Amino acid sequence: MSDALDDQQITVSGAALRAMRDEFQRFLMEYRFGLAEVETKISILREEFQEMHAYNPIEHVSSRVKSPDSLVDKVRRKGIEADFDSIRSAITDIAGIRITCSFVDDAYRLSDLLTRQDDITVRDVKDYIAQPMANGYKSLHVIVEVPVYLSTGRVDVPVEVQFRTIAMDFWASLEHKIYYKYDRLVPAELLAELKNAADTASELDARMERLHREIRGPRPGIVSL
Repeated sequence: MSDALDDQQITVSGAALRAMRDEFQRFLMEYRFGLAEVETKISILREEFQEMHAYNPIEHVSSRVKSPDSLVDKVRRKGIEADFDSIRSAITDIAGIRITCSFVDDAYRLSDLLTRQDDITVRDVKDYIAQPMANGYKSLHVIVEVPVYLSTGRVDVPVEVQFRTIAMDFWASLEHKIYYKYDRLVPAELLAELKNAADTASELDARMERLHREIRGPRPGIVSL
C-alpha cells in the first residue's frame, strides 16, 4: 500500500513539474515573438537605408532572450515574487536587442525612427549617452512594448533596445569581461583605467563624427531629430 502511494506521489510531482516547465516555456515564447517583431522592424530600417539612402547607420545587431537560469537568478536577486505576473511587471529586459551604430547621432536617429512607429509604445528611456554612469558606461536604453498576436489573443511584450556606438560597445564588452574575471570585485586602479578608457572612447566618437560630417555633409532624405 505504501509503495503504491509513493508511486502516485512521484507521478503527480512529475506531472506538476512538466506543467511548470510548459508554462515557463510559453512565458518565454511570448518574449521570443516580441523580440522577433522588433528585429523585423530594425531589419526593414536597415535595408531601407542601404537601398534608398546610400548610407547605413547600423553596424551590427545582436539579440537574446534571457535563459531560464538567468531569469531565475534575477528574480532571486531582486526579491520578486515567483509568479509570472510579478516577473512580467518587474523585469523588462527579458527580451533584449542591441544595435551598434556608426555614430552617436545615428543612435538617437534610429531610436526616434523605431519609437515613432504606430504599434510601438515607449515604456521607459534611460539615456546613458547624455548622462553616463559613474564608471563611464554609455548607451541609450529604450524599453518598448510591442503587440504579439497569439491564438489566444493579443499580448503586449516589453523589449529592451540598446543603442550604442562601436566605441561604446567595445568598452562595454571589455568592462563586462573585467568584472567577470574579478567576480565584480575590481581593483580601484583598474576601475580608474576603465573610466579613462571610457573618456577616450567618447572623445574618439566625437572626433569621428566631426570628420564624417566634413566628408559627407548633411544626409539628404533622412529624418533628423
